[in-house]
Amino acid sequence: MGKYFGTDGVRGRANEGLTLDISIKIGQYLGWYYSKSGRHARILIGKDTRLSGDMFELGLSAGATSMGAQVYLLGVCPTPSISYLIQKERFDCGIMVSASHNPYYDNGIKVFNDRGEKMEEFVLLKIEDYMDGKTQLPLATGDKIGELIEWEDGLEIYMSWLKETVPVDLTGMHICVDLANGSATSTAAETLDALGATVEAINNSPNGININNKCGSTHPEGLQRIMTENDYDIGLAFDGDADRLIICDSDGRLMDGDYILYICSRYLKSINKLNKNMCVTTVMANLGLYKALDANKIDYIQTPVGDKYVFEEMQNHDYWIGGEQSGHIIFYEHEKTGDGLFTALQILMVMKETGKTLQELSEGLFIYPQLLENVEVKDKENVLNDEALQKVIQSVQDDLGDEGRILVRPSGTEPLIRVMVEAKTDELCKEYVERVVSYMQEHAF
Repeated sequence: MGKYFGTDGVRGRANEGLTLDISIKIGQYLGWYYSKSGRHARILIGKDTRLSGDMFELGLSAGATSMGAQVYLLGVCPTPSISYLIQKERFDCGIMVSASHNPYYDNGIKVFNDRGEKMEEFVLLKIEDYMDGKTQLPLATGDKIGELIEWEDGLEIYMSWLKETVPVDLTGMHICVDLANGSATSTAAETLDALGATVEAINNSPNGININNKCGSTHPEGLQRIMTENDYDIGLAFDGDADRLIICDSDGRLMDGDYILYICSRYLKSINKLNKNMCVTTVMANLGLYKALDANKIDYIQTPVGDKYVFEEMQNHDYWIGGEQSGHIIFYEHEKTGDGLFTALQILMVMKETGKTLQELSEGLFIYPQLLENVEVKDKENVLNDEALQKVIQSVQDDLGDEGRILVRPSGTEPLIRVMVEAKTDELCKEYVERVVSYMQEHAF
């Protein structure tokens, strides 16, 4: 990770950590970088619904056009639509203005290359040098200055592709969608309705400050309540930029990314479409998922936490399904990033093709109770290299045996050590987490 760009772009509070000047600089560098051959670069920009989105969208646009780029504005859209349209319409790069599941006062800038993938590290580092004034670039003049184009057809192209790629007939399906007052408001209900479903949308009135506010995939309690009070086949909860999905069955039970990976992997295997018989997970996937995959003779591999690492593993080995507990699922045969709506269509297709409910499709998967506690430390490396602490951790794993696991890892962005335990009961989780945390606190780490 660089000085400004983390694993998921630049993030910060609008006009505090993330400023208009930063967006202009990013736009300028990308506009120059892709226009330096003498032609007008084509750059696609989208945003979610948060209040500061307009400001950063226009800052990026001003920067890019000042260097000669033609900027196409997609408006409010899901992050995955940017990735898809870059490839489909041959843009030089794309930018998404979003802070995903964060509160409205945060925002972020995600950058994609011409293949619809997260921008290469070496380009991001060059952008950072320009942001810090280490390099100077010439502004475009005369007929080399770029222009701004409001691209109204983009989302229609994306939604048409979704319906063509997963042409499932949803007639007779009753679906409740929680759109998180975010990007999913631009596509989800319309797409599901066009495929024949009866759709009720909640949190479908964005006002700039209500994105992710007690709604969506990080706060699905309202969706759960509605599911228990009404007769729906499935509930779908998106996050702010619609690249994640959490589902809810007709009984109001939440099903996170581990459930989705299990259901889709089993189905793909049953129709001989699970390439190399592999499911890609992160180290935070639940132990119950691994046991269930073993029982179904499906192989799996673990990556570090972060969709970036899941994608890299899939790309390097041509694996077709992978993802995270958060509901960020990648179907690599079709896409290069997580896509909440595409994931929803995949689940709905499995339900229609098998004639089974979510309860029936998830049979055989027992999700172990999990407890995660963060411990603030002075030196993460020093803590993790402590031999006595390693013995404490090993003693917990020995006690858990095959019926649980412990994972102790550093935070990638904060001075924290994360202690996570999975066990058969919540009580055991608490007991074993406290054993490790108490040791760390007693030794003043």
